[in-house]
Amino acid sequence: MTMPLIEAPLDEPSLVINAALTARWLEAFLHDELVVRRGIGRAILGLSGGIDSALVAYLCARALGPQNVYAIRMPYRTSSPSSLSDAQRIVDALGINAETIEISDAVDGYLKHAPDADPRRKGNVMARMRMLVLFDQSARRGALPVGTGNKTERLMGYFTWHADDTPPVNPIGDLYKTQVWALARHLGVPNDVVDKPPSADLEANQTDERDLGITYAKADRILNLILLGYKDDAIVARGHGAADVRLVRRRVDATHWKRHLPTTALVSGTAINEFYLRPVDL
Repeated sequence: MTMPLIEAPLDEPSLVINAALTARWLEAFLHDELVVRRGIGRAILGLSGGIDSALVAYLCARALGPQNVYAIRMPYRTSSPSSLSDAQRIVDALGINAETIEISDAVDGYLKHAPDADPRRKGNVMARMRMLVLFDQSARRGALPVGTGNKTERLMGYFTWHADDTPPVNPIGDLYKTQVWALARHLGVPNDVVDKPPSADLEANQTDERDLGITYAKADRILNLILLGYKDDAIVARGHGAADVRLVRRRVDATHWKRHLPTTALVSGTAINEFYLRPVDL
């Protein structure tokens, strides 16, 4: 009688990072992109009280010195009070510059012309208003805006186009959310900030994972396999639920356009970003 073959567990590419090395690399990246390439010694970021912006604040303070980092808190009237207090916790821990600019009047000034706006539209208006404020404050202070979006959000399309993705430099855009958590713990971001459920804080009791329909831990493992070229059936064979794989694949495919510059209609042979590229862009 022939015994059935027992397949060994399938290996899965690791998401574990060398936190110390990653921190040094990202600090060097920030110094090179701001100081060396652009001649700008100051960074400015929106500090929400969440883990992503907290981690970026830590990296900027280490790369440029806390005196050269400006954190702008931009609450709306429905924002959670804990977001402001958690942001202040980061400011106090790092000794960076900070200012609070309320966006309620500016947002409501537009929304009175859009009384039918649903929560998604209102959230997009808030996100774009925050970026308007951030860029204006960058001009005021001679500081470069630094992005705070992580790789998971970017791949899942969980951000507002021409808002969260607008800053010209992003040190954590290639870190999955679970890697953000690991690096934040390594750098000493307060546990209260690291451990709280991630939220865009656009509505009461809103959480990222409820919006996405999947936990970050599951999404990161599936995304990692998708980016490495694994087909859906191969991902399912590694123990992931078929419904979860379909959800993640659908979001990645449906939001591809959000990760690119606007599509230009070509009417000449010298279109910018299609033809005109510096050697470093190739």
